Amino acid sequence: MLTLPPLGVYIHLPWCVRKCPYCDFNSHALKDDSGAPRAEARVAARLPVDQEAAYVAALLLDLEADLPLLEDASDRAVSSVFIGGGTPSLFSAAAIARLLQGLRERLPLAVDCEVTLEANPGTLERGRFAGYREAGVNRISVGAQSFSAAQLQALGRIHGPDDTRAAVAELQAAGLLNHNLDLMYALPGQTTAEALADVEAALALAPPHVSYYQLTLEPGTVFHRRPPADMPAEDAAADLELAAHARLLQAGYERYEVSAWARPGHACQHNLNYWSFGDYLGLGAGAHGKLTRPSSGEILRTEKARQPREYQRDLAAARTLRRVEPAERPFEFMLNALRLAAGFPVAWFETRAGLPWQVVEPVVARLAELRWLVPTQVAGQPGWRPTPRGYAVLNSLVEAFLVGD
Repeated sequence: MLTLPPLGVYIHLPWCVRKCPYCDFNSHALKDDSGAPRAEARVAARLPVDQEAAYVAALLLDLEADLPLLEDASDRAVSSVFIGGGTPSLFSAAAIARLLQGLRERLPLAVDCEVTLEANPGTLERGRFAGYREAGVNRISVGAQSFSAAQLQALGRIHGPDDTRAAVAELQAAGLLNHNLDLMYALPGQTTAEALADVEAALALAPPHVSYYQLTLEPGTVFHRRPPADMPAEDAAADLELAAHARLLQAGYERYEVSAWARPGHACQHNLNYWSFGDYLGLGAGAHGKLTRPSSGEILRTEKARQPREYQRDLAAARTLRRVEPAERPFEFMLNALRLAAGFPVAWFETRAGLPWQVVEPVVARLAELRWLVPTQVAGQPGWRPTPRGYAVLNSLVEAFLVGD
């Protein structure tokens, strides 16, 4: 039987100074009044006041349109808010404050609600982190990607290594001690020594959380159309990953998800909610949401129009809504839950996918025979987790739960 899982809110701010050649997210380069790309600046980049005000107003209207989809909305506290992009740090602290205040006026936020904002080190003015903290942000995710100036240039980033160091120093001075650094590996021509140098540079900044993920050539990106030279082969990329993982473990970080590492007590609560098949409102251009309705037995997926102008012009037309049918739920649940290193309790599948465990039991037994899954205990409850072998073939592991497999 379906029950209400935790509730988060994802808010998408879609603009950036320049589209990175590897990026397949819904992001749009800033343009001037003529429609031409804005002159690029590594600092003091910001959205025009009228543009950010109009978008914040649209986000709050979007929220009001989604509220009727929630069950027990008035009593259901939001456990996490994640403001992603694009480059959310293009928005002023005042705009973020209006946005979060509008959210509080429409939904209850838990006392310990985690509020994350993504920041690009190349778009930050001095003092802005203090403003974000005053607005209600209590966690920052910094898009470092690398500490090699040459690699950052190859990746199309608008910042340099010293910009990341300055950003971390300032957010720490502002009291934003809960923060993440994004790092990429398997960069063009990257050696194991270079990958480890990036990890060491990150560790020197003592982030509580590190996201460590492989550069992949996603369809629709510049890199997919024109791949960089000297991309590490699959075996070489795996060697880079293993070396970096060993160093992160040695430094006291725990890998709690495929690409997420944290010191004790600093796992990202918003992303944990995704991976545990929780609910979340998706607000903004291109945002996706997932909502559970136990009264009708439905799980709903929402999606908003990708183009900011289309999204703001007609919010009602910009939203699409579909039901996740029971036959789809095993795959959708496992697509998320099997990313968790600790695994998931069987009870989550029954209450959050709304299906009896027997639906997937034969598949789980087969995967256990392959030593891709192993039984475990999660918070004192019986559950399952991927083995190291299963993690290594995670795509195949998840695909085993597709209808007909």
